[in-house]
Amino acid sequence: MAKRELPKHVYRQRNGIYFQRRGWPSQKFQNEFGTAEFWREYAGILSQKDRPRRVIRRNFGALIDDYRKSPRYRNLKPRTGLDYDKHLDFFREIMGEANPAKMQRKDVIQLRDANANKAYFANYSLRVLRVLMEHCVDLGWRDSNPARGVPELKTMKKEREPWPRELLDAYREACPLGSRERLVMELCVGTGQRISDVLNMRWSNIEDGAVWVRQSKTSKELWVPILPELQSALDAASRHSVFILTNERGSNRWSYRGASAAVRAVRDRIGALDYDIHSWRYNAACELLEAGCSDDLIASVTGQSPAMVQHYTRKVRQRIRAVTAQKMRGEKNRS
Repeated sequence: MAKRELPKHVYRQRNGIYFQRRGWPSQKFQNEFGTAEFWREYAGILSQKDRPRRVIRRNFGALIDDYRKSPRYRNLKPRTGLDYDKHLDFFREIMGEANPAKMQRKDVIQLRDANANKAYFANYSLRVLRVLMEHCVDLGWRDSNPARGVPELKTMKKEREPWPRELLDAYREACPLGSRERLVMELCVGTGQRISDVLNMRWSNIEDGAVWVRQSKTSKELWVPILPELQSALDAASRHSVFILTNERGSNRWSYRGASAAVRAVRDRIGALDYDIHSWRYNAACELLEAGCSDDLIASVTGQSPAMVQHYTRKVRQRIRAVTAQKMRGEKNRS
């Protein structure tokens, strides 16, 4: 399509058709050129000509602000949004005034490698930058995404494991009943849920000796019976808030950052830094397996897919099978 076929101030970019006029914010047309809907959209844009307009400076600060108003950002899960915010704030700090249209692949690689000593941070930053630059393309500020295809740093990922029994005992000894640190542990181990879902639990979710859970990640609804260890922690807890786990003022739910910091302090004190909050979900799945539960029964508590049940329990599963195999082997050799 030649430019002369398009109306005034309308330009075709690689990813769509845009209204672009000096002093006006760039706008992508949602309808196909030539349709009645397109012309109504075009007329609607022009009808705003008498309104005062603010020229948007095309820098990373403006890009981040626009991205945070977009459905792409608003549809993020709350926990993911918090993670994204850390990196978006980091980008604003180091290159807020820079023009994102001038960013090249080599710049993305340089930014990644500058944080190579913090591989997890570097790789997560790359993922967020990839999304941010895709939004930049959608705005018509550039034609391609320079972060697309840039590989993440290779790392030696340590596989997460359940807490050993002796460290769980040490944690319980260090955190008496009635403390938030003890309650959050018993909720995680006792229900097998993600920390985000545990922090969202309310007293009203407890019904008929069980706790109702609606998983934020999967939207699954689960009814999980309460074990004696968890019941003791619940009986000792204060009930001055709608949430089971509250902040220090008792006015709202305990934040992930607050819970993580409190638990880390205990982990440091008892020598359990190799095991984190999420490892308690492994404990729940592995304890269910060791009790003789099938994968389907385990999933009825944890809400995991069959593949994730296998993933969380694979080491314990291997040990159980190895014991059985060696026992069979010994019996054969004695016969």
